[in-house]
Amino acid sequence: MPVPMDEYPVHQLPLSLEYVGTGDRNFYDRCYFAGHDRTGDILLITGLGVYPNLGVTDAYATVRRGDRQWAVRFSDALGADRLHQRVGPYAIEVIEPLRRIRLACDGDEHGIGFDLTWDGSFPAVHEAQHVARNGPRLFLDASRFAQLGTWAGVLRVGGDEITVDRARWVGARDRSWGLRPVGEAEPPGRPPEPGFQGFWWVYSQLRFDDYAIVLLAQEEADGYRTTNDAVRIWGDGRREQLGWPEFDIRYRPGTRHPEHVTIHVKARGGKPLAVEVDTLTSVALHVGAGYSGDPEWSHGQWKGRDWASGSVYDLADPAITGRVPYGVIDHACRVTCDGAEGWGIFEHATIGRHEPTGFADFLSVAP
Repeated sequence: MPVPMDEYPVHQLPLSLEYVGTGDRNFYDRCYFAGHDRTGDILLITGLGVYPNLGVTDAYATVRRGDRQWAVRFSDALGADRLHQRVGPYAIEVIEPLRRIRLACDGDEHGIGFDLTWDGSFPAVHEAQHVARNGPRLFLDASRFAQLGTWAGVLRVGGDEITVDRARWVGARDRSWGLRPVGEAEPPGRPPEPGFQGFWWVYSQLRFDDYAIVLLAQEEADGYRTTNDAVRIWGDGRREQLGWPEFDIRYRPGTRHPEHVTIHVKARGGKPLAVEVDTLTSVALHVGAGYSGDPEWSHGQWKGRDWASGSVYDLADPAITGRVPYGVIDHACRVTCDGAEGWGIFEHATIGRHEPTGFADFLSVAP
């Protein structure tokens, strides 16, 4: 039977839009939103995904306040109507594509609820294709667009109600789709040789009054860069490539926690730009939000119909802090560039060996 989206002239393949163009179980289509005030006291990370070849849809939200991190998760069977993005009490309404979106979550009984509206401050930008292999196997092949904007509405967490207003609340979002490991773990087959050595990753979305900067970089253990993209987006839609970003990261001694980062890029004509990043608060995406390395739940897992769960994590608990370095972490940050002040998200992971940083193995930390 046709599905509602088949009414629109948006087909890319001779298939109903109920289906995707590959039988790979790891096909996904997911959105991500981040919001924080300009003090750095609170950070919200949330999103919704569909996994057509697994028959699953799910959503999550996590909030960091002080040394506590709340998380709610929802999962259900994926239906045929993709125009209405909803999982249990969590819903996304596209009011104006690429401009205004409403997010609503009635998950208060699990710890988090909200009714928030996103407004894009700059046009969305399509990033470079993200491709990665594990030995000979392609395990990530994804497209993504990103956007910087502001938030308004109400956020409820741990029984407190917080007013969110555009004058103070900013954030970033992206939507990505393609292939990446999702759902239950697959049989590994013959392990690649020499095996996993290290993973180093930066994904940063930064906003100023006149422009936004989106950049990403992924490197192997020896520092060889496999993914690179850096773009400045102006309010009128102009785009400017910023070349090959270099990162000088000052880690907190005894950790891999980035406290300050200087990002060196080059504007048109070779003009050097230095973006100074000071991290504020952070959310570990593998502590309750379902990203890789989360022992409690992973995106795309079949949990049964109308499943919901909530957790609160004490980030002063050694059992939790011991998990934090081994995953992707999103940092709300204050930034400056050429005297201008800005805000944004600095997402970072450094796991295992990374020779340019001086991390020799999984246990290495900054001096």
